Amino acid sequence: MQREPGGRLFSNSSPHTKKGRTMTVQEESRATTAHTEAPHGSDVATAWSAGWSAPVQRPSAGFEENWSETGFTRQSVRQVVRVTGGGSAARIRLSNRFGTQPLTVTAATLALAGKSPALKPGTVGDLTFDGSASVTIPAGGEAVSESAPLLVEPFDLVAVTLYFDGPTGPSTFHAQAYTDSYRAAGDRTADVEGDAFDARTHSWYYLSDIELTGGPQGEGTVVVFGDSITDGYGSTVGADHRYPDVLAERLASAGQRRAVLNAGIGGNLMLHDSVWYGERAVGRFERDVLAKPGVRSVIVLAGLNDIGFSEVDLETYKPNPEVTAEQLIAGYRELIERAHDRGIKIIGATILPFKGSEYHTPRAEAKRVALNQWFRNSGEFDAVADFAEALASADDPEVLSPAYDSGDFKHPNDAGYRVMAEAVDLGAL
Repeated sequence: MQREPGGRLFSNSSPHTKKGRTMTVQEESRATTAHTEAPHGSDVATAWSAGWSAPVQRPSAGFEENWSETGFTRQSVRQVVRVTGGGSAARIRLSNRFGTQPLTVTAATLALAGKSPALKPGTVGDLTFDGSASVTIPAGGEAVSESAPLLVEPFDLVAVTLYFDGPTGPSTFHAQAYTDSYRAAGDRTADVEGDAFDARTHSWYYLSDIELTGGPQGEGTVVVFGDSITDGYGSTVGADHRYPDVLAERLASAGQRRAVLNAGIGGNLMLHDSVWYGERAVGRFERDVLAKPGVRSVIVLAGLNDIGFSEVDLETYKPNPEVTAEQLIAGYRELIERAHDRGIKIIGATILPFKGSEYHTPRAEAKRVALNQWFRNSGEFDAVADFAEALASADDPEVLSPAYDSGDFKHPNDAGYRVMAEAVDLGAL
């Protein structure tokens, strides 16, 4: 085993076979990256930086219609994301982490997005995997494309189009993207106009990262880690008004070249895995934070669901064991230690008021108060972002200010997410 730039493992000893246009990457272990960029010459020396990322989840029904459980057969999927870095070339990472069978991606392209689902003419480029247009990713594995020339500026919209000729089976995905992804029959990877994409969803499929090279030297990546509030629930779909989006804009306006990655998963729990809401935060911290290129700091906002789920008996709020404030503090301390072991700053974020929501009770409120007091007073984080104070109602500190409430008493609206981003001390990052 060898390491690719950035420290992720790849194998250069597995037998690679090509059948026509398809290459199969043998899985050495579920934790091993099926790296498909040839590990020789200038490729090894290429310095990759973060452009965009989304944490992956197992297939599930979710809160709105998505295609993860049915998968794809002889269909193309076009996904449009906003990068926060720049460069002259890009590569993508595709994840089959939660697949139960090998995944064959028959063709893939990369382009600048036009008016979605259209592409900007003259920017479409084929993606290859160790010289092949197609790649088969083992169940539990990951594939990385070779670099493709694409001039990208921070906040450009980049479109990745994947074609699946055979049945994929249920799809590894990110449930709540708060932007449109598109589906069309047949191979539409080179379709610039996009008229054939006649179905849409608000999820991302298989795509976990876009990485960039050839741009100005950046100042380190910021990862924003948490649950649905970090993910952007309640923000305007397609507007990029999540708080990590606004934070990236603040950094750029301040002259700091910092990529900002959103590592939020709606419903995510700090201490327990969930079928709907992903691997527990302490379990996915390595993959979704520490392993990203050039990470210098991480903001952590988590624990609300651990506090609230046990207060109600709803089918979707499972597992829901009662969790104490002390158990959550132990989880935070684990994240602090792991971040500091890598030389990464960790900023703790206070938990927002949620009185009026379905799982607010006196017991839950007492836990929130205890956790927020620890955030503010323990001195264990490198800094604290006091979101609770910034968004609380002036009349009742247990209530999210109506000016910032999306309507469910716990998730901010666009204005609230902007206030959150403004509450982060850029100097602490």
